[in-house]
Amino acid sequence: MAHRPVSLRGGQAEMWSRRGVLAGSVGAALALSGCGRGQGARPTLRVSITGKGESDTRLLFKSAGIRPEGFDIAHSEFQSGHLVVEALNGGSLDYGGMSEIPPIFAAASTIQSFRQIAVAHGDVNNQVVLVPKGSRARSIADLKGKRVGYVRATTSQYFLIRMLEEVGLGWDDIEPVAMGVSDGAAAFSQGALDAWAIYGFPIQRAIATEGARILKTAYGILSGNYLVAAHVEALADPDKAKIIAQYLGLVQKAFGWAAANQDEWAGIIATDIGVPIAYVRDQFRRKSANYELRPVTPEAIASQQKVADLFFQQKLLPKAVDVRPLWDDRFNADLLWKG
Repeated sequence: MAHRPVSLRGGQAEMWSRRGVLAGSVGAALALSGCGRGQGARPTLRVSITGKGESDTRLLFKSAGIRPEGFDIAHSEFQSGHLVVEALNGGSLDYGGMSEIPPIFAAASTIQSFRQIAVAHGDVNNQVVLVPKGSRARSIADLKGKRVGYVRATTSQYFLIRMLEEVGLGWDDIEPVAMGVSDGAAAFSQGALDAWAIYGFPIQRAIATEGARILKTAYGILSGNYLVAAHVEALADPDKAKIIAQYLGLVQKAFGWAAANQDEWAGIIATDIGVPIAYVRDQFRRKSANYELRPVTPEAIASQQKVADLFFQQKLLPKAVDVRPLWDDRFNADLLWKG
């Protein structure tokens, strides 16, 4: 199928995970040839995993009893979405997930070897500012002059900026500390941070094991749109594009299983991240939405553009960015049945 970019009408230090580096080496060797198949082997789709627990589609597929037919999946693990974008740009992934933000930084650079093909819409209450046990902070305003950790070029940086703006503070009114998820968890645990803007499973772990407290969630700030992207050469290969369409269907099916089996899924996640099930159940009770795949729409594009505009206004991008060329709606028909 021909590439179809979408238009709007009407409408720092972070390390590759060990497996991510290995996958990059393998991907470079394959050089994106064909479907990444070995001699006599089934085609392979190279897919990112970011974080643990609810965001781990490998764990979700296993729990739901979902297996691909006619192709294999090779997973690579990453700590954040901007590393997924780097892997896509480097040709070591066919398919990856991230928030709206990492692609914006890629759009401001010279390389965008991917297209955003769908939206995984889901929970925003698992994106929060945490404070440690004993903290006197009761609102974001209380963070003035404090050391606040965040993950650069991710949702945590975006919602932290927005939260500060809401109480009349700017980026310079805090001491922002950019660090990866693992480094942030260690710094928070050791008392080196007064607050931590973070997402996903580290929230439940910090609450359960360290007595951390949620100061504010990103509800009302984030759109809940998490993006699905594919490498341009994978999209240009008819066989690989067909596999991507099939994989999207499996993801949609897996999300449906999770929504229908919340208690079982909570128990699996609790075991995976190493916390009592009560903490995951509490997070599930606070969910803003269950995860589902949605097609590319003008509204989704406008949402990402709004984020890009804010990063430019904050002088965090070297130039203004138009996100429209990043989008490709060729799989909309495969997703509209759920729409």
